[in-house]
Amino acid sequence: MARMLLTTTFAAAWLIGIPAQAEVVGKVKTDWVGNDIVIEAILDPKVQGVTCHLTYFERSLIDRLQQGNWFEDPSNSSIACQTTGPVTISNIDLDRNGEEVFTESRSLIFKKLVVNRIYDRQNNALIYLAHTRQVQQGSAKMSISTVPLYNTQATWTKGHPQ
Repeated sequence: MARMLLTTTFAAAWLIGIPAQAEVVGKVKTDWVGNDIVIEAILDPKVQGVTCHLTYFERSLIDRLQQGNWFEDPSNSSIACQTTGPVTISNIDLDRNGEEVFTESRSLIFKKLVVNRIYDRQNNALIYLAHTRQVQQGSAKMSISTVPLYNTQATWTKGHPQ
């Protein structure tokens, strides 16, 4: 019963487009004060069979004390996405702005790490863009990954877009 409820809940979340959840799959110590590079796996909630790995820098308490900036982590991030199973694409945004598939706070209030998905119709590819969104002085630091759908048996639940 519990397994059926979990499966139903996941399927409902996937269909209505709840943003992806991240799972920490690695953490690399970078120095003696405890700063880390965190690696998270993100499953696109509307594209089954695609996994993105997102990395970012996480500051330690000692680093926060030294730098005097208690409430935020750097904007640097990197993303790599690829197919990790059969690809099934549900009702995704097909316009040039794409849609936000993941967001995570990088400061107490104002900074968010965001992953957007954009469908490149001409090249039949999914583009994943990792960037930071800030209230002011938006960050120009970004990373991009492309998942080609050419030669992939991708299933579109609403039919392949023309």
